[in-house]
Amino acid sequence: MNIFAKLREGAVTASAAETHALARELAIVLPPDTTLALHGDLGVGKTTFVQGLARGLGVTEPVTSPTFNIFTLHRGTTRTLVHMDAYRLESDRQIDALMLEDFLVSPWCLAVEWPEKIAAWIPANALHLDLGITTDQRHTMRLRP
Repeated sequence: MNIFAKLREGAVTASAAETHALARELAIVLPPDTTLALHGDLGVGKTTFVQGLARGLGVTEPVTSPTFNIFTLHRGTTRTLVHMDAYRLESDRQIDALMLEDFLVSPWCLAVEWPEKIAAWIPANALHLDLGITTDQRHTMRLRP
């Protein structure tokens, strides 16, 4: 089963290492210039998923949540990862002030945490991934159809 089918069915991981491995697998097959909208509450593993995604894109530097910077750039061997945390944004209009488009130089992957804060700005062809956590602390990931 390919990674897209696995994520559409819903995947469950029991550790950060398993989440990283799943994200690395996805990173390898993502089309160029992809926006990945990561939905889920605080603590469900969005940044952990992005860390794995970064490794799959050939990023070697540490990846942390860009909460106060809003977004960070990570140059990988296969493309640039733009990691955005939209939690502090109040509206889609604030995106223009960030000049984010200036940093989306092909090939890129834009991973957006809290995409519902800027829903009107997220492109129609974005991939939407719902992340959650079970009562026994396992992490769930499901790619929306």
